[in-house]
Amino acid sequence: MATPEGGTPKAPPSTAAATLTGRTDRPKRIVVRIHSAPPDHNAGGEWALFSMLRPLAARGHEVTVWLSRYGKARDPYSIDGIKVVPLASRLDVGTAIRHADVVVSQYENVPAAAALARGYGIPFVGLAHNPAPIIFKNLAAASCALVVYNSLHLQAEADVQFAEHPKWAQPACSIVVRPPVFADDYATTPGDAITLINLNREKGAELFWRLAERLPDHRFLGVQGAYGQQILRDLPNVDILEQVPGERMRDEVYARTRVLLMPSHVESWGRVAVEAMASGIPVVANPTPGLSEALADAGLFCEVSDAEAWAATIRALDDPAEWQTASDRARQRSKELDPTEDLARWVEAIEAL
Repeated sequence: MATPEGGTPKAPPSTAAATLTGRTDRPKRIVVRIHSAPPDHNAGGEWALFSMLRPLAARGHEVTVWLSRYGKARDPYSIDGIKVVPLASRLDVGTAIRHADVVVSQYENVPAAAALARGYGIPFVGLAHNPAPIIFKNLAAASCALVVYNSLHLQAEADVQFAEHPKWAQPACSIVVRPPVFADDYATTPGDAITLINLNREKGAELFWRLAERLPDHRFLGVQGAYGQQILRDLPNVDILEQVPGERMRDEVYARTRVLLMPSHVESWGRVAVEAMASGIPVVANPTPGLSEALADAGLFCEVSDAEAWAATIRALDDPAEWQTASDRARQRSKELDPTEDLARWVEAIEAL
């Protein structure tokens, strides 16, 4: 994919499709400021962002992503029509923002990017991917023209945070865009492994290893993540993969997976769960607000503290009939989460700025 460069109302499906397939007659210069990007940094927030930027680029907008941390790349490169400018290129993000029509940012870059945008009188768009109070505090101070939440529960949490902090300015306009996953990009024939993606403590790595020890007759697959200290051990029934870029997840991870584990302590959505459901892979998850919203009735929920419940659920899925029932529900939920309308709402909101 990477190549060297030189409660919001939903739009009708027909309108959504037209918004995503047509070309705009008023292209904008959209400058995005984030800390890291694929293919070297493969985390849910970044993949969700690029999934949102692709339809803007396809519409004819000039989309440039500027990185604030050093990575492997030194020269600018492109991903699906989106220009990525590494910090090591030493190009001037301030000048780019000065000449932008819209500035977009998330996480740690919101305060600085918003300040530059505000100074030049340019609309600023802030993205929220998790419920940490600092996220809402930064967005409140950013004078956002638009805030984008990745789930309904996160939007509701924002309302609570703003109500509890009356000095925080509530954004004038907000929408919900769930992390976009097009099922055809991830659908494959499931494999035989019990899989966890990102082996850090917050994602439930300790439970993963306990389950692998408890179920020595099952094959487990651990995929190292883009952030957090990875907890690695050596067990004969566990295979470990290094970080896998998003475009290779289907063939290298989901094609090997029979059941996906999501024992996250905190999860505002759970993009990999939605990716797995495209293949009818059952997902066993800790019922965080985000995972409960994302998986709905398709999820198989266990409390992260109850290892026996997780083991019992995995054993139950050894029954072909039980697995098939869970798989059918996963496929149905995948269809329900088609991102076309969310992306159309996002494109329309950006083009209206």
